[in-house]
Amino acid sequence: MSSTEQTSSTWVRRFHPRTDPQARLVCLAHAGGSASYFHPVSRMVAPAREVLAVQYPGRQDRRHEPCVESVPELADIIAAELVPWLDRPLYLFGHSLGASVAFEVACRLEARGAGPAGLFVSGRRAPSQVRTETVHQLDDDGVLAEMRRLNGSDSRILDDDEMLRVILPALRSDYRAAETYRAEAGATVTVPIHAHVGLQDPRVTVDEVRAWREHTTGDFDLTTYEGGHFYLNDHAPRLVRSIEAAMSS
Repeated sequence: MSSTEQTSSTWVRRFHPRTDPQARLVCLAHAGGSASYFHPVSRMVAPAREVLAVQYPGRQDRRHEPCVESVPELADIIAAELVPWLDRPLYLFGHSLGASVAFEVACRLEARGAGPAGLFVSGRRAPSQVRTETVHQLDDDGVLAEMRRLNGSDSRILDDDEMLRVILPALRSDYRAAETYRAEAGATVTVPIHAHVGLQDPRVTVDEVRAWREHTTGDFDLTTYEGGHFYLNDHAPRLVRSIEAAMSS
């Protein structure tokens, strides 16, 4: 089955299908995030490229499915789901939790001999920068307090009790995956890593993001932005321009 026919997967979403894209960008969301977060990115990229957004289980139209609470398990599944899309150069972009997942997916694709052309990591410390985090162990009020601190969700959602009951299980599961993730010692990829971070991010320091350099034998670059953990909400056009420039180099 060709990739253009492979549209029924519950994992991979194409908001703006391209007939004959030169390359594809696969986007993986943050804790509590969904594929639709990347709809604006899909609309912004040039027609020569196509965006694929990954929909984790446990949210939106997959809300009745059990969440996956392990980065390696998520990466195993997603790497397999991406195989039909490898007929074009494939790039991976992950924000926060998604950055860890994207790195592990890249490792798995390289092990198959079909590695991505590049890896974009955003708002996430490098796998070598291990520290203890326990947001997933907090009560509901504690998890919501962290959401508010990061300013990553629409305040209308945070004030809607019914909506919160829907998203909290997935959010907690995602935090568990992110906070318990430990990469294999010395894990590296051969493709370039392009790192992005907000200068005022309360969850990660610039030095922790710069440490992604240790996880590639290829090129590395770091781009910083004014803003916090969700700097990309305010700087999406600049981020997309940077991604497209790297995909064109």
